[in-house]
Amino acid sequence: MADSKLHPAVTVSNIKALIPVTLDNEAADYNTWAELFRIHFTAYLVSDHLSPRPKASTSSTTTDKDKQPADSGSTASWERLDTIVLQWIYGTISMDLLKTVIKTKTTAYDAWTAIESLFQDNKATRALHLKQKFANTRLETFPP
Repeated sequence: MADSKLHPAVTVSNIKALIPVTLDNEAADYNTWAELFRIHFTAYLVSDHLSPRPKASTSSTTTDKDKQPADSGSTASWERLDTIVLQWIYGTISMDLLKTVIKTKTTAYDAWTAIESLFQDNKATRALHLKQKFANTRLETFPP
């Protein structure tokens, strides 16, 4: 039974079907996008990729809680899963946002925190921008 050794994250073939939101600099949908991802990460056993990369352990002791499907403790397996998670993130953000956050040899955690800081650090600025946009909206441009 080779399928029992296959990590659940490897089975995702269309991330857009599971995360239908495309995160964009202009849209106010960061919280929705992030929550859908948190649910998805948990369901596919990759929520550890929202944290800094684990240090290489010299100890061989492992608890049942630490066990993951097939080889997930190995460096190669962790890197493969991290690359999959990074693809999920990059596949659900706009091209402008992608150009802002993409870096060589980055981890999913690095991309996640870069995106989070773009949206969370700019809350006040974004709120002011939206207020100005609303204040400048003219009712005569809308049909009755």
